[in-house]
Amino acid sequence: MVGRSGPPVGKGEHVEAARWGPVASLLAVVLTGVFLLHCFGAVVRTIREPLHTGPFSGGLEPREHPVSRFHVRWYPVTMIFLAFDMEMLFMYPWTKVVPEIGTAAVVEMFLFLGILLAGVGYAWREGAFRWT
Repeated sequence: MVGRSGPPVGKGEHVEAARWGPVASLLAVVLTGVFLLHCFGAVVRTIREPLHTGPFSGGLEPREHPVSRFHVRWYPVTMIFLAFDMEMLFMYPWTKVVPEIGTAAVVEMFLFLGILLAGVGYAWREGAFRWT
């Protein structure tokens, strides 16, 4: 191949181009599917209006929106609940290892309960249990 500039064009370049044919076809199918799904969604879209119904079980009209924020006094109650919930989470497996470990497991659990009781005493002193 005398007189030709650039790399020689051979059989390998046609093979390389043939490899990308299925990828291009798959990309075209995916893009067409996404476009058709978008069009289908636009066709079947409904315009939502707010639901107007009466009170459900209390018999009175609600005073606030159902997804409004909770009063701040509920957060300490939540933290105290989580503390006692974690206590139960640790006590269930503890009951299984007490016969194997013995006195050390009992001492550790009472130490844990003492720390938890100190936290309850602190919350009581700070007024976390007062509602007014």
